[in-house]
Amino acid sequence: MEEHHHHHHHHEAPQITHLNRAFIVGISLNILYVFVEFGAGFRFNSLSLISDAGHNVSDVAALALSLLAFRLMKVKANDKFTYGYRKSTILVSLINSVVLFIVIGGIIAESIARLHHPVVVPGMPVSIVAGLGIVINAVSALLFFRDREKDLNVKGAYLHLMSDAIVSLGVVISGALMVVWHIYWLDMVMSLIIVVVIFYSTWNLFRDSLSLTLDGVPKGVDMSVVIDAMKSVEGVEDVHHVHVWAMSTTQNALTAHVLVLCNTTIEQQATLKHVIKERLASVNIHHATLEFETLEEKCHDLHP
Repeated sequence: MEEHHHHHHHHEAPQITHLNRAFIVGISLNILYVFVEFGAGFRFNSLSLISDAGHNVSDVAALALSLLAFRLMKVKANDKFTYGYRKSTILVSLINSVVLFIVIGGIIAESIARLHHPVVVPGMPVSIVAGLGIVINAVSALLFFRDREKDLNVKGAYLHLMSDAIVSLGVVISGALMVVWHIYWLDMVMSLIIVVVIFYSTWNLFRDSLSLTLDGVPKGVDMSVVIDAMKSVEGVEDVHHVHVWAMSTTQNALTAHVLVLCNTTIEQQATLKHVIKERLASVNIHHATLEFETLEEKCHDLHP
């Protein structure tokens, strides 16, 4: 069985230290803001602020998860965890999504209670606190703007923060309308809109992380494309027993049996292996283990 243990992931993270700083600043700003927003939400009876804080919690978790993924890439494998701790990012994603479902349930229950007992919500402080949220999310998003196309985790962080800024804008508008027209049920409506936004992103996170936990084929990997990439290499007769799974939220692994002609030399196999791995890297497979087999029937034909 042909294995390779030396990985040179040049496509890893764009400037880890600079990104670490961006993640830490983004997480710190957002955690501070979550406390302010929850506090203000309870103080002013504003369900939309509490919901927006819940949405911000989901972003803090997503940012922390991305930072964790970068950090765990650096942790060496050991005798007990031969892949290192990369897969823990998938587990954290799953836990994160389950916690968010609980938050959603709580907000919906409170919204229903408020339908029966409307609460007066002062619009001005709600708008001011949400306005602060726009600034914090926009500043945090700008930290990732430069590298957003280089890494999926960075792009995820950037999109999360931008969506947060938009949601906060919605809360500012509903707060202003409450000041002008005293329509207090707007606060509840806004909180339900935010719940829909959180549910949509959480459902995708839950579905993807559950699939990866069960060793499903990762999103962004098309099995037919992977198999075609291997078969298209000159000298490869066929491939079978192809398995693909996620080692982490950012890295995928593959094992496969590769059929070659029986007169293929060891040197030719080594070249084939190198070419196949290069092709696989282009279709989102970062770690491949290949076992070469010869076509027995053809060998019998050659040696009657």
